[in-house]
Amino acid sequence: MTKPLTLFCLVWLCLTNLSLAADASLNIPKIEELTGVKGKLNEKEGVFKVTLPRTDIKATIAGVKMNPELGLGTWAAFTKAGDHVMVMGDMVLLEEQVNPVMSAALDNGLEVTALHNHFLWDRPRIMFMHIGGMGDELTLAKAVGQVFNKLKDTRDTKPATPDTDIDPMNSSLDPKKIEAIIGTAGSMKDGVYKVVIGRKAKMGDHEVGKEMGINTWAAFAGSDNKAIVDGDFAMLENEVQSVLKVLRGAGINIVAIHNHMINETPRYVFLHYWGKGATTDLAKALKTAIDTQSKP
Repeated sequence: MTKPLTLFCLVWLCLTNLSLAADASLNIPKIEELTGVKGKLNEKEGVFKVTLPRTDIKATIAGVKMNPELGLGTWAAFTKAGDHVMVMGDMVLLEEQVNPVMSAALDNGLEVTALHNHFLWDRPRIMFMHIGGMGDELTLAKAVGQVFNKLKDTRDTKPATPDTDIDPMNSSLDPKKIEAIIGTAGSMKDGVYKVVIGRKAKMGDHEVGKEMGINTWAAFAGSDNKAIVDGDFAMLENEVQSVLKVLRGAGINIVAIHNHMINETPRYVFLHYWGKGATTDLAKALKTAIDTQSKP
């Protein structure tokens, strides 16, 4: 016969397990409603995943006709993480969709953690943007839904390459205006004014810096009123989102987010960008982004 205390413990354990199971559950119907996509639950891993196959992309890679099962499936996965919910995902995007969809993610509280290619020889060119977030599951699901909506709204956008009609060899911009805003002197060569700001890291016991590639740089060409700027931001992991938000808010296009090395301390993430406009406007946007970072 089971003793009263033992029976009590068994009942308590059962109730506790039920409570934990309830805490670990996700509001799947609501996630599907807010994302606008049906999903699938992996009970073993406790992950609910919604997938949006890019059947609208008629791509070939090295002559192979691609379909979603070959890597063209946009997805977002939700799982409980303590008292919160975590979301991670990968957006399959045509070039012209990258920056509008990125802004939708940032504007709705999601993090953008990588932007890169997965293929070579793809026609049209396809980019992959990774997202993440932690918080209330319905807030996250709504944010993912906004990203999916922007993806759908832009999928029929006509491909267009920006044409700024600038020949660097004919540049007439005033470097002093750029230097006055950014606060760092650069150098002019072949019609390009380039500013480089070094940072430091360690590879093992060896310190590396600006000349080994741990740097933020900006290269300007054109005139004071009509210029382009391209470059690279070297960012600590906790600086990525603030830099992204400033640059996108200023209309500067993000073209890649990735690592340049491994095993460095602290870890750096690198962001490549392209912008056009007046040199002072471009320089102000870059300076604002730099100011969100810790000192080099």
